Amino acid sequence: MTRTDRQRWLLPSHLVEPGGAGSARPRRTVRDWVVDILVFLLAALFGLVAIDASSRYTSDPVNLTDQIVGALACCSLWLRRRRPRGLAAVLAVVGALVPAAAGAMLAALFSVAVRRPFRDIAWIVALALAGALVTVFVRPDPETGKALGIVLGVALTLLVTAWGMLVRARRQLVEALRERAERAESEAELRAVQAQRLAREAIAREMHDVLAHRLTLLSVHAGALEFRPDAPPEQVARAAGVIRDSAHDALQDLREIIGVLRAPGEEGGGDRPQPTLATLGELVGESREAGMRVVLDSTVDDPGAVPAATGRTVYRIAQEGLTNARKHAPGAEVTVTLSGRPGDGLTVEVRNPAPAGPVPHVPGSGQGLIGLSERAALAGGRFDHGPTPGGGFALTAWLPWPP
Repeated sequence: MTRTDRQRWLLPSHLVEPGGAGSARPRRTVRDWVVDILVFLLAALFGLVAIDASSRYTSDPVNLTDQIVGALACCSLWLRRRRPRGLAAVLAVVGALVPAAAGAMLAALFSVAVRRPFRDIAWIVALALAGALVTVFVRPDPETGKALGIVLGVALTLLVTAWGMLVRARRQLVEALRERAERAESEAELRAVQAQRLAREAIAREMHDVLAHRLTLLSVHAGALEFRPDAPPEQVARAAGVIRDSAHDALQDLREIIGVLRAPGEEGGGDRPQPTLATLGELVGESREAGMRVVLDSTVDDPGAVPAATGRTVYRIAQEGLTNARKHAPGAEVTVTLSGRPGDGLTVEVRNPAPAGPVPHVPGSGQGLIGLSERAALAGGRFDHGPTPGGGFALTAWLPWPP
């Protein structure tokens, strides 16, 4: 994950990207420079205290050597990010002989405990503990007993190691939480993309169901005008009126569906009411006006009591059945049967006999049936379709109707 410049200086170098192409390791951030300077100053302060204490009972040459070695040990801490284990091992040996390097040794031990698991640094910790014991006997402090010196040396070594391991565990926890947050964000984006794709597929099915019915009405009446140019003026006017109304309704339905794709806050969204079971009679009336022979056989006493989602699905199934009958069996009588009651479910069937003559192939046939199968499945129902024994065709759907 790319960090902004504002965040980069607050983070350790291992949490940001490498400084450039081909870099062997990340560059120090501002935070790293501050930490390294503080570690250097603390190690130097610790060394100065140790030199001041040892100068009381050591000769000048030994004291000068301690100062030089202690300064070199503190300066070597600038390499602790590149060679943490090697530096800690060397300073553990040096610190056993030179008390002025003890501060640098503890800083290097802390750094290696932060960057490596304990199984990789156990031997360095053991070496540092051994160095603490050797210091008591090689460079004893007359003002401090050996027992107290051993306790202080071991305690400081273990305390610094434990502190480094605690910082390492915290960094691992933060890194795990960061990766989990990034993964959750990626999954949320994928879910949003998938939801958008599913919504577009649903809109495409809705557009097919709505417009196919309107456009077939236009096709039927336009064909009638084409093949009956000598029709009475009343029939021509009636067919033209149906064509005009169907085109207007098709545009309204298309505007309503496309309105779903508008961004939030945009005006122009569709405000027409969604079809329900109560408007099934209007659908049948439109088909009859278009010249179809449609029989509606319904035993549902109160269509308004049917849930809106279920009624809308029944409406679309009947609409698709009438559209298919108009395209594939023109002139045949279509029967729409509706039955059911609360608790038993709702059954709708659209049946038509075989066409009277040959019917030309209609492009795109079968796509609406796929959409109806998905609609019924999403509503928790079943959908069947297929030819009847007499050469006709039937659509049957069962949808749940809660008691």
